[in-house]
Amino acid sequence: MDCGNKDKGKCPCTYPCSHHGKCCECVAYHLPDEFPACFFSEEAERKYDRSYSALKKDREK
Repeated sequence: MDCGNKDKGKCPCTYPCSHHGKCCECVAYHLPDEFPACFFSEEAERKYDRSYSALKKDREK
């Protein structure tokens, strides 16, 4: 993860927010309650379920 990343074009998240393209800010904002979109596959990210169980299920594929 590049904490200096400000390239919104490389951010896989489909939800527009103030942290979009700012990886470290995004992770700090989402944790500990949920995981950021970039932790998920494209298919799983579109479901907007950022829970640990959803991440585990996505990674088991």
